[in-house]
Amino acid sequence: MARSSKPDPIRRRVVITGMGFVSPIGIGRDAFWKSLHEGVSGVRRISAFDVSDSAVQIAADVPDFDWQSELQVKDRKHVPRTVPLLLAAVREAFRDANIEPAELPIEARRKIGVQIGTGGGGLAFTEKHYEYWFVGPRHGASVYIIPSSTHGGLSSEVSMAFGLRGLSHVVSTGCTSSTDAIFYASQHIASGRQDIMVAGGVDAPLAPGILAGFNLMTVLTNQWNDDPQRASRPFSRDRSGMVLGEGSYVYVLEELESALFREATIYAEILGYGSTCDAYHRVRLDDSGEEPARAMAIALQDACITPADVDYVNLHGTSTTLNDKIETSALKHALGEHAYRIPMSGTKSQVGHPQGASGAAGIGAAICAITTGIVPPTINLDVPDPECDLDYVPNVARKTEVNVALCNCIGFGSKNSALVFARYAE
Repeated sequence: MARSSKPDPIRRRVVITGMGFVSPIGIGRDAFWKSLHEGVSGVRRISAFDVSDSAVQIAADVPDFDWQSELQVKDRKHVPRTVPLLLAAVREAFRDANIEPAELPIEARRKIGVQIGTGGGGLAFTEKHYEYWFVGPRHGASVYIIPSSTHGGLSSEVSMAFGLRGLSHVVSTGCTSSTDAIFYASQHIASGRQDIMVAGGVDAPLAPGILAGFNLMTVLTNQWNDDPQRASRPFSRDRSGMVLGEGSYVYVLEELESALFREATIYAEILGYGSTCDAYHRVRLDDSGEEPARAMAIALQDACITPADVDYVNLHGTSTTLNDKIETSALKHALGEHAYRIPMSGTKSQVGHPQGASGAAGIGAAICAITTGIVPPTINLDVPDPECDLDYVPNVARKTEVNVALCNCIGFGSKNSALVFARYAE
């Protein structure tokens, strides 16, 4: 990798030293990565509520998740499902980074912050309480309905659970939420405001009203209810819409010198970020793909690299007709002819679309590629769309050296964000 200029010597370098995943295809780093490599689908029939009369009956949920173990008995009816999903992922990330916050002095914990991205936050919790109040019984409602329904409560729950006294923020920019959150977290470390950040994304949008709302926008597939694992099929000619997913994907970000001093495992370094807005529509992209392309170009410029340095791209790849086509066009604009030579993959083919957590999920796949030298596949890609003609690593994982990875993310409101990661090098 030839960087076009030296990094700013004033700003501290930021690396990832811990990862925690609670996903539809596995809990923990190793389980998640194994399923990615094997092309496992986490899409299944919804069992959390009755979908027999619903046009859409499938989603990518987290099966066999012991959510009660993450909460004290007194808290179990007072928080949304996003909270135990998030706490479990944070616990995994700290364990992976070999950090035990409870053993740290208070001054050290004042330098550990939390930055979480989410799209829906406690929306499903609000929906459930609407039923309590207007259908009954009211005794099931929580006195904490207001703070538990707001997005900001998510980072507060993490801070309280682990005794973290640094900043505690939530970012909600739609599907780009966790991508943005991870970058903002890195900047708090780079500037010296915090030494360690817990950053990532969580969403759990599986509730009847939310499912119906997405279906009204005609963005969900309803053609694969009898064959759920084949439903999410980015860049395929017969794709018919996205599949909702849930999950939590969290990282421990740390200043490089601190990580080296601790002899921590360094999975990757954060190099660059770009973000733009189409300023076009509430839910769809401008057909030109100009602004997603510009976000990627800005990220490469910020990382001081060229398109030729990129070894892998993790795609937004929602499996909707327009999004996949426009993203393909944007990649060609941003990367030029090199776009045809880079392996790319769509993680949502396996974990569905976890809304605000989708960027963090894709980042997990990108770091997996950097660390293991195995690029995860885009499953269900049997007959590619002729207008989607890049190398999406169809169906089978591929061994290849990855030193630099670009992660692309596109959200409602025409938002676009991209992050660049690299293998750590002195």
